[in-house]
Amino acid sequence: MTLLTADAVSVSLGGGQVLAGVDLGVAAGEVVGLIGPNGAGKTTLLRAVAGLLPLDAGEIRIDGRPVSRIDGRTRGRLLAYLPQGGAPQWAVSVETLVMLGRLPHRGPWRGPSAADRDAVARALDACDLAAVRQRPVTRLSGGERARVLLARALAGEPRLLLADEPVAGLDPAHQLDVMATLRARAAAGTGVVVVMHDLTLAARYCDRLVLLDAGRTVAQDVPAAVLTPDMLARCYGIRAFHGQADGQAVIVPLARTRDGPA
Repeated sequence: MTLLTADAVSVSLGGGQVLAGVDLGVAAGEVVGLIGPNGAGKTTLLRAVAGLLPLDAGEIRIDGRPVSRIDGRTRGRLLAYLPQGGAPQWAVSVETLVMLGRLPHRGPWRGPSAADRDAVARALDACDLAAVRQRPVTRLSGGERARVLLARALAGEPRLLLADEPVAGLDPAHQLDVMATLRARAAAGTGVVVVMHDLTLAARYCDRLVLLDAGRTVAQDVPAAVLTPDMLARCYGIRAFHGQADGQAVIVPLARTRDGPA
């Protein structure tokens, strides 16, 4: 079942066009990776899907409804947006911050329910944070804080999860854990859209990849059909090693190519 549909989406920021006629479809239970060089429009597309940016043209629908017509509370229950580079400034406990992800599910002036506490506990476990649940967020490392913000998004149990570079700044073990968590959420029926720069992780964990360059869709297909030598040279300006380990793809950038971007 198609959960998210973006048709011919165009967005301008600061007087310049950032997205030009981009299409995106995400089914329930699917992990779709957004890849492309810096400035390609990946973050802008996520923000537009979340209803945080106006469109110049096109339409974005969630469950068949235009996102612009979904009220904020309902949107908060349908989707969670995890931006890149978030840095909590409040000295609240990890558990308190993660509980904020349950706000769209709670009535006015009501405290957390048993269902809220259970959802938070599951999110903490999924992000390997149960042992620090009472620690102030300001006393965590940057990688730990990133996992707290992911846990907050997961706690809302959204039908659509938008994650912008969720493994940036994490050690290799937690990168694998985060990607496995996103796959597990998809297996439970959530639609996941994730911005990636690690091409090996993108190839291993995503069902499909959407390659953006200069605000346009260059390719949209299964990872093997997108991460070709020609595509990597054309959009990233790189030559890469393509191989396999444990039966899975390995893609390692080796050098720039002459026809790549400056």
